[in-house]
Amino acid sequence: MDAMAPLAEDEPRDLPELHGHALDPAGAEAVDDHSVLAEGGGAAKLDPRRLLVFREVAHSGSMAAAARTLGWTQPAVSQHIRKLEKDLGLALITRVGRGIALTDPGQLLLRHADAIDARLEAAGEALADLARRRTGRVRIAAFPSASATLVSTALMHLGTQYPGLDVRLTQVEPPEALILLAEGQCDLAVVFDYPGEDFERGPLEAVKLMRDPLHAVVGPGHPLAGRERVTLTDLSDQHWIAGCISCRKHLVREAVKAGFTPDIRHSTDDYVVVQALVSAGIAVATLPGLALRASLNPSVTVLPLEGYPSRTVSAVLAPSSHGVPAVEAVLEQLRLAAALGANTAER
Repeated sequence: MDAMAPLAEDEPRDLPELHGHALDPAGAEAVDDHSVLAEGGGAAKLDPRRLLVFREVAHSGSMAAAARTLGWTQPAVSQHIRKLEKDLGLALITRVGRGIALTDPGQLLLRHADAIDARLEAAGEALADLARRRTGRVRIAAFPSASATLVSTALMHLGTQYPGLDVRLTQVEPPEALILLAEGQCDLAVVFDYPGEDFERGPLEAVKLMRDPLHAVVGPGHPLAGRERVTLTDLSDQHWIAGCISCRKHLVREAVKAGFTPDIRHSTDDYVVVQALVSAGIAVATLPGLALRASLNPSVTVLPLEGYPSRTVSAVLAPSSHGVPAVEAVLEQLRLAAALGANTAER
């Protein structure tokens, strides 16, 4: 094979940047012909470094302009173009005045070079994003049943994928979580709301995670325990256990729509306590799927509640958290955990 002329003494020996890709002007000269041309005269195996040099020449409009961008000498750039043309057996550029013009093969090759450059840039960005996700702190505020299901599942996978990521959980009800978010004391809040009770978002961004259906929960030996499903009206004469303020309001509102006022005897937002009271035959209750997924008392009977609206579970972000790689990593895992929870609820 023809030996390439040595690089000029003043040619830089560092790794200049070409659209984010480091190129060594000397490195590409030591490529054997057999690494460039396929055996038996097949399709050319292009050296990607020379291809990116060609791309810079094509977009710069001249060898001199490309050399300035690369921080090389003009002869070094010319050598790369000549070697690329020799490898291909095709003329890629023609000189026009002090600049260059692309031949038809050159136009075709430029399209491929642009695509390769874009893929290299995307790969670099993806790897940088991955590196950023591996570190940082994300503070989550979430309501109890989400903490026990969605958040715990997300944290398990985050610990495996990004062991350097510092994720911290504070368990609070949705109103308190939104206050923490507004005050900058957390980066992401997992909340729920019922139809007609949308929280005041302001500048906050809400990402819907899942619909969480509610179920009727009755004790052992209850007259309705053998039913496949019930309506709220079927339970109109029962003693009731109410949950958090939002859940209590929702129960009362839906009961009034059904034509009765529920006889609420007990109030607790602890779903374990709710099921213990129901198991003792003291009262009935409604519980969301996430609460039952988190902890199910084997003594109670869970019945689908026909016509009763589901609640919506969302992840809420402050504007400053949007697009932060560590927060996006947590959000991605919450979405996956929610999809698993939704599928479980459907079964």
